[in-house]
Amino acid sequence: MNKEVLIQQVGEVFVNNMPFNQLLKIAVVSLSPEHAKIAFPWQDVLIGNPAQKILHGGVISAALDNVGGMLAAASVIDKLSDVDIGSVQQKLATLGTIDMRTDYLRPGKGEKFIASATLIRSGNKVCVCRMELHNEQGVQIAFGTGTYLVG
Repeated sequence: MNKEVLIQQVGEVFVNNMPFNQLLKIAVVSLSPEHAKIAFPWQDVLIGNPAQKILHGGVISAALDNVGGMLAAASVIDKLSDVDIGSVQQKLATLGTIDMRTDYLRPGKGEKFIASATLIRSGNKVCVCRMELHNEQGVQIAFGTGTYLVG
């Protein structure tokens, strides 16, 4: 099976098979072994501060963690020498967040939010990513660093 197809299927799993991501209405914009980008719309159910009508900090962290996790999964697939579906499922079954830091820079205001991730390091055991969240006007709301267990 083709690695690019598998990577796209991982993005579909994050979008279609995770109920919380369905609540956020996450859509994959792009996904490769070195970069990932997702987007989600403003929804009133995501309000963290009713007086200011801004995103809840947990939603911001969740979006960053999602895009980082997708990138970690894509980087795992890219490094596999045997790309049969069984080995991919076995490898991705252990994927999980070890540590994540989120820095909130501005209030989460906007109509649409874009989270992106860049690969810092992908090893046999851990993957490290840098993530950012912007609104539709390009205003940076937060950034973070995530460390993911990949082996």
